[in-house]
Amino acid sequence: MKWQAIRPTATSFDFTHMDAMMAWAEVNGLPVRGHNLLWHQPKWMPRWEEAYDFGANPKRAAEQMLVGHITTVCRRYGSRIGSYDVVNEAVTPADGSLYQTALSRALGGPEATLDLAFHTARAAAPHAQLVYNDYMSWEPGNAHHRAGVLKLLEGFRRRKIPVDALGVQSHIITQGIDTRATIAALEGEWRRFLDAVTAMGYELVITELDVRDNALPADIAVRDRAVADYTRGYLDLMLAYPSLRDIMLWGMTDRYSWIEGFEPRADKARRRPCPYDAAFVAKPMRAAIAGAIAAAPARKPRHDAKTARIDR
Repeated sequence: MKWQAIRPTATSFDFTHMDAMMAWAEVNGLPVRGHNLLWHQPKWMPRWEEAYDFGANPKRAAEQMLVGHITTVCRRYGSRIGSYDVVNEAVTPADGSLYQTALSRALGGPEATLDLAFHTARAAAPHAQLVYNDYMSWEPGNAHHRAGVLKLLEGFRRRKIPVDALGVQSHIITQGIDTRATIAALEGEWRRFLDAVTAMGYELVITELDVRDNALPADIAVRDRAVADYTRGYLDLMLAYPSLRDIMLWGMTDRYSWIEGFEPRADKARRRPCPYDAAFVAKPMRAAIAGAIAAAPARKPRHDAKTARIDR
């Protein structure tokens, strides 16, 4: 559903692949999330958008483009999609600032662009959970990213932007074989971050869970056990927050995981980041996920989104 997949030009849409995925999901009784309505980084916008001439009234032209895009997508799928990553990865990890795109420059800045995206999504999909989605994580080196996301979320609340939840991508990375010690070292800062997010009234969604098996031996049994333990510790912490109701995996089987191409292991051992291996056999990670869900505190019944949601 990304712009580069469904928006070949400024004046056209191509829903061929998304329609096929939606049809398959419906035949199999599976819910669908929308990912995403705006990936706010220049390298992930279509080339035509970054080179687009917004003309004599750039703000009006950019507003029409963004509103038209989100409205077209949301109205096409209607109530068949109950949750959208409205904005994806708008915060620069290095310093916590917001990315600029050609669209945001024409609109007068990134805040104006993101605000418009959420207001438009609420108008076009009033039933849906609206999510800001990002990959700030609990591992070392993410402090600036987390701070930038908190600042963005605080701004949304201050400006009364209709954002319902933070999407926590959860591309987590093992730090060594002693997962218990790693989790103990990481959980304090991570809890403080999640406490700040939920104190503002945001829900949490795990949107893209997988585990990069860094600093682990090549031995498959040892590696799979450490990955499972790390996953279980992470999910036990996350599920302690009652506002977390949904967990999505970013790939169910190692055969098709994006991580192998993104960051192969230095020892050339094939990555094992998913709950099923390349032959679709369940791994210890699968049992860890099931165990964490089974042990989680009960969630309150979910209310109808139209009556429960408040535009803060």
